[in-house]
Amino acid sequence: MSTGIGNTALAYARVWHLVDARGQILGRLGSQIALTLMGKHKPIYDPSSDCGDYVVLVNARHIGISGRKREQKLYRHHTQFPGGLKEITFDRLQEKSPDKIIEKAVSGMLPKNRLRKVRLGRLFIFPEADHPYVDNIIKRHDTKIPLITQEIK
Repeated sequence: MSTGIGNTALAYARVWHLVDARGQILGRLGSQIALTLMGKHKPIYDPSSDCGDYVVLVNARHIGISGRKREQKLYRHHTQFPGGLKEITFDRLQEKSPDKIIEKAVSGMLPKNRLRKVRLGRLFIFPEADHPYVDNIIKRHDTKIPLITQEIK
């Protein structure tokens, strides 16, 4: 008799994780989110299969960063036109769209293969504490945010 889990739907069931970014450091938080999106925390992990979980990140606007990176760190992109290199600092990008900072950090920590875009699709980033996935959350990585549950009558 085999005791292995196998390729059952229960083994590949996806869990929703809630992560609070308030007071967290960007790089450390990004690496933990990348591991959860890949599914490396599960015993059935296989690099070629997509067995990761969903991650809902709240309070993205309040993420921390060490040193003087707030003023010195630059995010660059190119418009594909001659002379089209654009730069924006961490501080200005955090005011404009804080979800792009975390998405870029997590994207850089995921493997560069065909599953990267699919895994990033399971990451939901919200600038403040409110989000529409309250009913789906099963695990919390921080107890600062109370989990709102409906009362059973």
